[in-house]
Amino acid sequence: MVVKPMIRNNVCMNAHPAGCREYVRRQIEYVKKTGPIESPKRVLVIGGSAGYGLASRIAAAFGGGAATVSVAFEKEGSEKRTGTAGYYNTLAFDEFAREEGLTTISINGDAFSHEIKQQTIEAIREHLGAVDVVIYSLASGVRPDPDTGTMYRSVLKPIGAPFNAKSLDLMKAEITQVHLEPATDEEIEATVKVMGGEDWTLWIETLEKAGVLSENPITVAYSYIGSELTRAVYREGTIGRAKDHLERTAQELHRRMQQYGGRAYVSVNKAVVTRASAVIPVGLYFVLLSDVMQSKGLDEGCIEQCCRLFKERLFADGEGPVDEHGRIRIDDWELRDDVQAEVHRRWEMADNDTIRELADLDEYRNQFLQIHGFGFDNIDYEADVTP
Repeated sequence: MVVKPMIRNNVCMNAHPAGCREYVRRQIEYVKKTGPIESPKRVLVIGGSAGYGLASRIAAAFGGGAATVSVAFEKEGSEKRTGTAGYYNTLAFDEFAREEGLTTISINGDAFSHEIKQQTIEAIREHLGAVDVVIYSLASGVRPDPDTGTMYRSVLKPIGAPFNAKSLDLMKAEITQVHLEPATDEEIEATVKVMGGEDWTLWIETLEKAGVLSENPITVAYSYIGSELTRAVYREGTIGRAKDHLERTAQELHRRMQQYGGRAYVSVNKAVVTRASAVIPVGLYFVLLSDVMQSKGLDEGCIEQCCRLFKERLFADGEGPVDEHGRIRIDDWELRDDVQAEVHRRWEMADNDTIRELADLDEYRNQFLQIHGFGFDNIDYEADVTP
C-alpha cells in the first residue's frame, strides 16, 4: 500500500515502515559521528522502542558497542493497516545492530506484567548472563496492576485550581485557549500509579532476585521539570506528583543498590518532540522553545540528549554531577536564563497573527511527522510498501 500520514485531532494514527527505518538510521549516524561512548556492555532498556528509550538504546549500542535488550509493547502491521512507529523502529534497530555484529534482544509485550519481566530475565540469562545498566523509559498512559488487574489511567491536570493558558493547534497553526479543571484525588493517585516509580522498583527487585544484575549496576529513569510557563499543569500538577514519586524512588533505589556498588538516578531531560507534543495543553511552549534553542545553537532531540547524558554524566569517571536532590540535569540548556527570557517574550506576543513569525511551525510539524516515519526528503512516499 501507499502510506500517507493519517492525522486525527492532532494525533498521527499510522507510521511509515521505510521512514521509521530512516529515523533510526539517522540517529545511528549521529552517534557514530560524535565518537565512542564509554558505556557498560550489557544494557536493558524498558521502553526502548521510541523517544528517549530508543535513543538510549542506539547510543549504548552504536556508541558503546553494548549488547542491548529492549522491552516495549508495540503493534505489528497487517495487510490493511500499518503497525506502530515503535514496531518499525525496533525492526530497523535489530537490522542495523545485527549488521554490525551487535547482540540485540527485542521483547514485545506489556512491561508492567510479571510474565514479560520473567521472559526478559530468561533472555538475559541465556544471552548475556546479567545486565550492567537498566534504563527505565516507559511512556504509557495506562498501567494494569500486575496482581489485581486494575487499570490505572494517567491524566495531565492541575492540582487544587483550574488551569487557563494559551495553547496551539499544531496542524491548524492556530493559537487556542485551554481550560483544565483540577484533578480529583483518584486521578492523582492513578497518575502516580502509572508514571511514578512503583513499576521501576518492581523491575529492579525482580532483576535482583533473579540474580541478573551485574556487580556495580547503574539504573536511570527519565523525568521532566520544565519552565514556569508550564509549572501549574506539569511540575505542580498530576504529572509532577508522579515525577516526585519517581525521584523519591531513585533515592530509595540508590541507597539500596549502593550496598553492592550500584547507583540509581533520575535524569531530568529537556522538552522534545514526541507523539504527545501536538495535543498537550501547553504545546505552544514546546514550539517556541524549539525555535529559540535552534536560534542559539542549543537545540537537542532525544539522541543528542542521550549522548550528552552518557558521555558527561551517567558514565563519566566516578559519579557524575547531580543537583541538590541527587538528580542528573540535562535540561540545563532549556532552563538557561537567556533561553527562558526569550521564550517568555515570545509567549506574551503569540497570537494567530504573529505565531508564524515567532516559531517555525513547518519545521516543528516536520519533526513531529518524522517520529512516525514521515517527512524525510529521501523517502519515496508514493511507493508501495508492505506494512
